[in-house]
Amino acid sequence: MDLITFNGCSANEAMLLVTTLLLLICSAAASASESAFFSLTPADIRNLRQRGSFSSEAALKLLGKADRLLATILVLNNLVNIAMVIVSAMAIDKMFTFSSDTVEFLFTGVFVTFLLLLFGEILPKVFAQGANIRVTLLLSQPLLLLEKLFYPLSYLLIRTGGRIGELATYGNNDISIEELADAVDMTTSTTSEEQKILSGIVGITSREVEDIMKPRMDIRAVEHTMSFSEVKRVIIESGYSRLPVYDDDIDHIKGTIFVKDLLPHIACGDDFGWQRLIREPYFVPMHKKVNSMLEDFQSDKVHMAIVVDEYGATQGLVSLEDILEEVVGEISDESDNDESFYRRLNENTYLFDGKTHIVDMLRVLELDDELLEDVQGRAETIAGLLLEINRNFLKKDDEVTAHGIRFVVSAMEGRRIEKIKVILQNNE
Repeated sequence: MDLITFNGCSANEAMLLVTTLLLLICSAAASASESAFFSLTPADIRNLRQRGSFSSEAALKLLGKADRLLATILVLNNLVNIAMVIVSAMAIDKMFTFSSDTVEFLFTGVFVTFLLLLFGEILPKVFAQGANIRVTLLLSQPLLLLEKLFYPLSYLLIRTGGRIGELATYGNNDISIEELADAVDMTTSTTSEEQKILSGIVGITSREVEDIMKPRMDIRAVEHTMSFSEVKRVIIESGYSRLPVYDDDIDHIKGTIFVKDLLPHIACGDDFGWQRLIREPYFVPMHKKVNSMLEDFQSDKVHMAIVVDEYGATQGLVSLEDILEEVVGEISDESDNDESFYRRLNENTYLFDGKTHIVDMLRVLELDDELLEDVQGRAETIAGLLLEINRNFLKKDDEVTAHGIRFVVSAMEGRRIEKIKVILQNNE
């Protein structure tokens, strides 16, 4: 006995088949519209705005309410698919005789599912991805009409979906820094520069102020007892717009002097009491998180803070620019020299300031930012790296090697490493 027997095709069955085909076309159009509309880039949307046609205006109106557009497409697609299943089942039932209900169920299920998946979902979406503007313009006006027709259903769908989403995420809004960092690493739709900025934003949540501050020995400051001419000389030499003011030594910071406060009195002599223009200092602990420091800068409207340890001794200075550079990279203005912290001696040899950050050195050398992570410990500068590796104070001409890079101490100032020669051995 045959499993399936064909009974012929009358006018009624032919009408059902035509209806099934029309429903399949509608399903394909719905799938294509979803893929086309939601794959439009900002450049594609600008293209639509410039066209000025009825179809482009309709498309822009639909995109203005994307949630309603998606709900309309989903309602349309589901209604069409349900209707197609019913009509195709009726046609198959009239045109074929099956040996059992199981055979009928399997034949109908496989046949209809194949049609829907291949011609109603996969092929239309693949086509729409490559011709999204054409498909958008073709279907925008019919969809605008259907949006109004299906408004009650789409409104209910949006409200119900939104409420379920709120309940599902209630009390579960926390995301760890590790998860956020992983999400940034997996991002593929951004440029390398954008990825660096995103990583910088994530990074400042885990870094402390001491990691980015200007160390105590590099702070330029003015003494409270200096004459006005001496203060102007220090300001000109430093090039900074704000300077700390100390009494006796750098551990006793009395405040901050702003260059803009001194400008109206620039012609005054040494008898001018510039000390009355000193502003209150802003102190922060060494272990304060950088993102918290940024919030304080914003709320308190300050741009510079003195970093102190648990005993109140000055350890460094941090500015708003230091925090921003952690996110966007080195910020240079017209007065900065891009190569002020290093000099290239030959193809494989460079001369760096000891206080240069390790990451800045690696970028100059065009090496991976994480190359020295296993040996740098808590060191942030090249000088600190050498001390971390050597585990002892170094003298002039002492050498340290790590990962194919040879470091030679070229200049010292007391116990401080002033200049370091960096030689790339692997490229020699």
